[in-house]
Amino acid sequence: MTLEQLRIFVAVAEREHVTRAAEALNLTQSAVSAAVSALEARHATTLFDRIGRRIALTEAGRLFLVEARAVLARAAAAEAMLADLAGLKRGNLALAASQTVANYWLPPLLHRFRAAYPGVTLSLVIGNTEDVTAMIRDGSVDLGFVEGTVEDAALTIEPVAEDELVVVASRTVAKGGKSKRFTPDDLKTLGWVFRERGSGTRAIFEAALQDLGLAPDDLDIVLELPSNESVRAAVADGAGAAALSKLVVAPLLASGRLVAFDFELPKRRFFALRHKDRHVSEIERAFRALIETPGQ
Repeated sequence: MTLEQLRIFVAVAEREHVTRAAEALNLTQSAVSAAVSALEARHATTLFDRIGRRIALTEAGRLFLVEARAVLARAAAAEAMLADLAGLKRGNLALAASQTVANYWLPPLLHRFRAAYPGVTLSLVIGNTEDVTAMIRDGSVDLGFVEGTVEDAALTIEPVAEDELVVVASRTVAKGGKSKRFTPDDLKTLGWVFRERGSGTRAIFEAALQDLGLAPDDLDIVLELPSNESVRAAVADGAGAAALSKLVVAPLLASGRLVAFDFELPKRRFFALRHKDRHVSEIERAFRALIETPGQ
């Protein structure tokens, strides 16, 4: 049974006339008759009584007409849904992002996307870079954003933005550090507040330390905390120094609660992750286009 057969059956049933149904459907009379006959033969059921030159629905035909109309209505609704999806009038986009991205870079983009496509539902899960990579790999979200380096043959990994790490501390801890060029040996004189293992922020800072010939164990790590905000709060309270995104500490730098050392760290990139085998939806294309819009 096909939708075309159902469409033909309904047209004939509503008109109780094969020729008129054929004209309405822009089909030949023989094609219409063949479709109805095929339905009846396939299910061993008589749908129409042939009385002279006219036809009339049997009891089975009347009951089947109700179901056929319902199926065609559902098919039309499904077609409309697909059209809405293509037109970004409805749908869902499941996102995951590491903390710096999710809390500081991504929210304005989410707001702009919702303003442009109010019928699309966005969901966001926050974790560290390893968490987000795992969610993309197992297919639980459509698109991920991280600040850490990811190597996974199953994923596409594309840079989408740039970020700057800074070493900060409270004025009490920093003392004269802000006014002089900081050296690798100076790092050893401070207590440090680190993000948890698996964090992209931590991985970038540890890579920078390695370039300077230092290991994390060479530093006095007084705290390891699971979020940018907890690290920032501890540092502002004098717990030690930390390497954090400039996005995270900008308000406290502006207010003077934190100071940045004269110590250059490499800039890092934010990356978009997706599974290579996952279909790229129109919603995802639109979200990526918004990110890539110049000047945004």
